[in-house]
Amino acid sequence: MPLSKPVSRNLKHTREIRCLGYEREDGLWDIEGHITDVKSYSFGSPDQVGINAGEPMHDMWVRLTLDDDLVVREAEASTDASPFTMCPDITGGVAALKGERVGNGWRKTVHGKIGRVLGCTHIVHLLVGPMATTVFQTVVPIVNRRRTKKGAAAKPNFLDSCHAYATDSPVVKRMWPDYYTGTD
Repeated sequence: MPLSKPVSRNLKHTREIRCLGYEREDGLWDIEGHITDVKSYSFGSPDQVGINAGEPMHDMWVRLTLDDDLVVREAEASTDASPFTMCPDITGGVAALKGERVGNGWRKTVHGKIGRVLGCTHIVHLLVGPMATTVFQTVVPIVNRRRTKKGAAAKPNFLDSCHAYATDSPVVKRMWPDYYTGTD
């Protein structure tokens, strides 16, 4: 069901986030995130001449390279547009995520290594939200399928990650009965 019809309005800001998941020829995975913020009006910046309407005030990229176990092998970021000239200086800090695993505790790890004054809120947002989800959407189904074919099926790591995947839900009862915990 779509949203209700809005009151007459004027667009002022657009944030676009795009995440892509790639399987690499070397057996690793690349997850790329891109975020842009654009205003419908021109405005001044204390650190620049100004930002024109339609021109990105934020244009940032992040790439995580992971293995099948969701361990970060490489991490990099780039800031192509920002309201302050110093913003790109912090992108190299993303490399601190190398060796970390995307999974339980990922948000805390990212915030601890590159959060607040150690990094950029927009890059952190990409990493802990849409990119983390893209990791799971890209890697987990393919890796689970491969492991099942090899006879190494394990409890799906996404169980209990949302309402539908709750171990006592009818979805889990139907699709993964061995892990169903509900009562009938």
